[in-house]
Amino acid sequence: DWSSDVCSSDLIGGFTPDGREYVITTRPGLVTPAPWANVLANPHFGTVLSESGSAYTWAENAHEFRLTPWHNDPVGDTSGEALYLRDEESGRFWSPTSLPSQDATDQATVTRHGFGYSVFEHNEGGIHTELSVYVDVNAPVKFSQLKVRNDSGRLRRLSATAYVEWVLGDERAKTAPHVVTNADPGTGALFARNPYSMEFSDRVAFLDTDDRTGTVTGDRTEFLGRNGTMQSPAAMTRARLSGKLGATLDPCAA
Repeated sequence: DWSSDVCSSDLIGGFTPDGREYVITTRPGLVTPAPWANVLANPHFGTVLSESGSAYTWAENAHEFRLTPWHNDPVGDTSGEALYLRDEESGRFWSPTSLPSQDATDQATVTRHGFGYSVFEHNEGGIHTELSVYVDVNAPVKFSQLKVRNDSGRLRRLSATAYVEWVLGDERAKTAPHVVTNADPGTGALFARNPYSMEFSDRVAFLDTDDRTGTVTGDRTEFLGRNGTMQSPAAMTRARLSGKLGATLDPCAA
C-alpha cells in the first residue's frame, strides 16, 4: 500500500534542520520501504551505500569495473561488503550496520547520509559503535572508520572482521574464476587482480586495515561456509582464518 509506505517513511527519516544530513532510524520491524542510498564518489572511483550498510564499489567505470557486486535488489538489499564484531568470550557476533547481521533485539540503528560520507551508529550488548564511511577526494580509496565504546560496565574482548567479495569486472559469475589474490609481505594488505580483464588487467584492488595482528583468507567458501550466508558466516564460529590465497578460489578478502 503506497500510502502506508509514505506514512512509515515519515517516521523513519528526515533532513536535519540545517539540511546537511538525512538521518534514518531503523530497527527490526521498522525499515525503509526501499534502500535509501548515498553515492560517495570522486571522478575515478565510488561506492553506493544504503541505510542498511549494504554497498557496492567501483573504479573508473561503475559497470565495467565493479570491485564488489551490484545485486540491484531493492527488496533484500543484498551486498558483497560487510563488517562484523565478535565478543571473544561469548562468541556472539553482529554488524555495526543493520545488515547483514544484527541481533533481533529492538536496538535502533541511526544512519546519517551526508555530502561525501555516511555514518552508522548502533548499540549491541553494551557496545556502542560508530562507523564512518567516505571516499578520498582524489585517490581511488574507500575508508571505513570504526569507533567502539564500551558502555557495558565490564571488561570486554572484541574482534573486528572486514569482508568483501571481489568482482573486478562487470559480473562476478564471469570474472570470479580469473581473480588471483595474494598478500603484500610488507603491510599485510590483501591484493586482488583479474589478469583476463580486457581493459583493467593492470589494476590491483586491495583490502587493508591499520592492525597487522589479524588472520586472513581469500576464499569466500571458507568464510561463508558451504551454503552459508553473510548473515551467519562460518568464519564467525572459528578462532582464525586459514590464510588461503591464490588462484582458482571463490575470491574474497577477509
